[in-house]
Amino acid sequence: MKAFIFDMNGTMIHDMEYHTRAWQSLFNQELGGNFSWEEVKPQMYGKNSEVLVRMFGADRFTAAEMEQLSFEKEKRYQQEFLPHLQLLPGLTEFLEQAHQQGIPMAIGSAAIPFNIDFVLDNLNIRHYFTAIVSADDVVLSKPHPETFLKAAALLNAAPNECIVFEDVPKGAEAAQNAGMKAVVLTTTHEVHEFAAFPNVLHFAHDFTDPFIKALL
Repeated sequence: MKAFIFDMNGTMIHDMEYHTRAWQSLFNQELGGNFSWEEVKPQMYGKNSEVLVRMFGADRFTAAEMEQLSFEKEKRYQQEFLPHLQLLPGLTEFLEQAHQQGIPMAIGSAAIPFNIDFVLDNLNIRHYFTAIVSADDVVLSKPHPETFLKAAALLNAAPNECIVFEDVPKGAEAAQNAGMKAVVLTTTHEVHEFAAFPNVLHFAHDFTDPFIKALL
């Protein structure tokens, strides 16, 4: 048996630039920050509340304030990205073939349900996924393995039977911590940034890559 677990942002869709832009706008225009693109981009992982803590410290916002800021950031992101929303090349065919072969698939993302619903429902791909693990479903986000281990459990798959699709080093690290192999989509980061993770099987620009096709 094998199972596929997909990160979403930057892995299924090429949108990390829009997340970074939305955060930078919120940080600098609304919260009085003065953060450069280079300072914001490396922080684009984990839960939204964790991003806010990394940028402003643990005592700046209450939990309620972070929830509201998270929602405001996602509204900005969705409004700007919606005209460009599409799956990476080859992913539509990959999902359909995997589905026809009975390969169980899950999403393991640090996104909040509001964002996962935005992608799945606008692209009409929810039916491909047996399980969805969002930021709201875990205590500890990537690189902790909880997201991927929970997804595997929901698929009734052992960790060593799962292949994770990711785009960021912290995601590859989470897969490694979960005892899973990973395929990295190079939409967001360069190959050399994953040098510390021997669990990475392959790097691909998109899902038309022959290695990915051969997984089916």
